Amino acid sequence: MGPVLPLYILEPNLWQQPDMSHRHYMFLSECISSLNSSLTALGQPLYIQVGEAVSVLNEIDKNFGIDSLWSHQETWNDWTYKRDKKVILWAKSKNISWHQPRQLGVIRGLKNRDGWAGKWGFDMKKTLIVTPQKLPFITSIETKLPNPEDIGLKDDSCTMRQVGGRSRGLAELNSFLYERGEHYTKEMSSPVTAFSSCSRISPYLAFGVISMREVFQIAEKRVAEIKLLPRGTKGKWPNALRSFTGRLRWHCHFIQKLEDEPRMEFSNLHSAYNGLRESSFNEDYFKAWQDGMTGYPMVDASMRALNATGWINFRMRAMLVSFASYHLWLHWTRTAHFLATKFTDYEPGIHYSQFQMQSGTTGINSIRIYNPIKQGVDNDPNGVFIREWIPELRDVPDEFIHTPWLYTASPLNYPAPIVDEKLARQEAAAKIYSVRKKISHKVEAGKIAKKHGSRKSGLKNTVDRPEKKKNSQQGELPL
Repeated sequence: MGPVLPLYILEPNLWQQPDMSHRHYMFLSECISSLNSSLTALGQPLYIQVGEAVSVLNEIDKNFGIDSLWSHQETWNDWTYKRDKKVILWAKSKNISWHQPRQLGVIRGLKNRDGWAGKWGFDMKKTLIVTPQKLPFITSIETKLPNPEDIGLKDDSCTMRQVGGRSRGLAELNSFLYERGEHYTKEMSSPVTAFSSCSRISPYLAFGVISMREVFQIAEKRVAEIKLLPRGTKGKWPNALRSFTGRLRWHCHFIQKLEDEPRMEFSNLHSAYNGLRESSFNEDYFKAWQDGMTGYPMVDASMRALNATGWINFRMRAMLVSFASYHLWLHWTRTAHFLATKFTDYEPGIHYSQFQMQSGTTGINSIRIYNPIKQGVDNDPNGVFIREWIPELRDVPDEFIHTPWLYTASPLNYPAPIVDEKLARQEAAAKIYSVRKKISHKVEAGKIAKKHGSRKSGLKNTVDRPEKKKNSQQGELPL
């Protein structure tokens, strides 16, 4: 292999897509700065170019000559999928080979899920590539990313988000595995504890500054260390690490769905749900949900926390989606784009797979209509999280913190519920189950399960159950 020019192409048109945001860009900028520092230390700074990918590559080929392209295989949104098709055609026209090794355990061109988990495990155990000691110098052209305002991104006031960069990601992983994560299994569901008990590495995985294989092997090393500890000194670590490494596989399991079926970003996975929500969209409900002003404290506190931090634990993500899709009966495509812009760790494969799963449109997953009052009682019984994010309710007694509309001792500067929780839940369930009970639904669901269903226990496909008890973790991905 000859000299390597490390390249990052900033594509302004990508940042105009409805799932992109200022917080993503700022996190990216920090990751790029970190990467550039590391590459500069090796002898060749990162070469940053702004423009359309094919045009940039064409210019580099003229100036330097390109023998081959190397980039990690990517499963991302529809815009990048179409861009990759253009790059493939360009590379073929120039007789340039494009190598795309896997960074995740996602397999391109997969025919079915048989044996997928075993292949994932084999992939994760492969030897990590060693960082080179030096890179040949090619060019010293000073390049940098444009300001977010220059590409049309408005500040979205995410004042408490995580900071990007590889060293930050590794530090989060290390602190989780050795300090914060012992009670992960028990504490991941409650937003009171999840901010510290979850690993918080998801944005670093999403932006590629740490790899899934790397995380898996570091976690397995920690598992081996725990096994060597004397009996009675291991604490809750074995359960925590078992839960964590299982969710690493689930991470790739859901991205594999989008890789296999890119239309999942736009279309109901099961066609029986087409037309179910499309006929109307209540803009007032949508605005109240976006702003954390629905009148349901656990929903509103979760949305406000997400707006400010760029992260919320998975149980609360599922509740936000469930509330929008069922209680408010909003079509998932618009709510999905909105939450994509809020999650610093936005990963399209997980995002759209989970959105359809939580909205009841896959046809193969349990219908889960989260009761936001019950979620509050179960996961924030004393209202600690609610009072942190909804100052209007700080003086409300514990017995009314989850149902403040029943508190009449003093007026509250907080909205009444925008829908009747029980009635809205019952109406939504009736609509969904009226579709699911048809024979034609089962036929198509069987085909979907064959293509996308997990072959490992722990990710159920076809069983309909009511909302599970408090500590059930099936399908949760709070990395």
